[in-house]
Amino acid sequence: MANRLRLFSFALYDAGETILGALVFSTLYPLYITRHIDVKTYSFFYGFAFFLSFVVALQLGRLADKKGWRKRFFTLFSLSVPILCLMLFASFEKPLLNFLLYLVLAVFHQQALVFYNSLLKSFETKGFASGFGVALGYVGSATALIFLAPSLSLPMAFLWVAFIFFSLSLPSLLSLSEPAGKQEIKLLELIKDKGFILTMASMLFLMELAHTMIAMMGVYLREVYGLSQGDIYKTIGFSALGGVFGGLLFGKLTDKLSAKRLFPIGFLLWSVFLLSLYITPKEFLLPLGFFAGLSLAHLWTTSRVFIIERFSGAHVAVRFSFYSLSERIASSLGLVLWSFFLLITGEDYRLSALLMIALPIFGYILYTLSEKK
Repeated sequence: MANRLRLFSFALYDAGETILGALVFSTLYPLYITRHIDVKTYSFFYGFAFFLSFVVALQLGRLADKKGWRKRFFTLFSLSVPILCLMLFASFEKPLLNFLLYLVLAVFHQQALVFYNSLLKSFETKGFASGFGVALGYVGSATALIFLAPSLSLPMAFLWVAFIFFSLSLPSLLSLSEPAGKQEIKLLELIKDKGFILTMASMLFLMELAHTMIAMMGVYLREVYGLSQGDIYKTIGFSALGGVFGGLLFGKLTDKLSAKRLFPIGFLLWSVFLLSLYITPKEFLLPLGFFAGLSLAHLWTTSRVFIIERFSGAHVAVRFSFYSLSERIASSLGLVLWSFFLLITGEDYRLSALLMIALPIFGYILYTLSEKK
């Protein structure tokens, strides 16, 4: 019963942070702030904040592994998220200040995820724990987007998100345990590990694409297909169903077959998605959204377990700091690259998205090289 409670608590946190991402990071906030600042400006500063946050995550990860403070830092940054949401509500009439606080929220939220992922090591069935978390996360986000989002608007949405995130994260704060083991590692040792660095680089290319799509999909659907805000919610919400199915499927397959076998499939999934996005008419957006959710679920479910499987040891937090670097650089370079493609194509959103196919292709090349080290 205790193990089931921990598993459910872990999954609830995934639901809370996915709702936060779906309502704030993917839809409501980009649509709001791009009315006050240019889309390219938003993309650049949002990505730049993620890049800077790696320095903090790396140092805290080293300290957490040395002292056994992974749970402590997880709790600290998780509690900061609803507080910052309340501050966003209070500063809504001041867009520049609000945007600055939003960037801080993005950084603190990602810090919490570093230590949340490191707690996955304490589970015996890591694949199912990861996949169930992803699945429940998409259930929450789909429910929020389909039933809650149409009646929500900023700034009141900040209050709802703060309450939902706190409520769903509280069980994890109370029940999850610190993974066993304390170990200090020198950064030079990790940097010299070519297999590890190439693996992280391959994930970087895949996550560049994923995070760019998450951050800009609402704007993409508005600019390319002319969808209303309500239809945008439905499309992104339907993609969450693909996430639910994918989380459960890939979670069980990960425990049965290993993440090492399943993770490389992601390079193919994302390449097919980008090709489909270029040619898909408006009438077939919902099936494509389902496929996007399936691809995201595969990435989130297998990648964090893959890190634990391939690079065992007590320094799990510092390795997830490098994992977060892939996410942060992805959130930086991916969005900067997206802005560059928009610039050279004359803001042709459809063509810019197709050009992003270079990312999973190069990612697979690096992954193949990492297997030889």
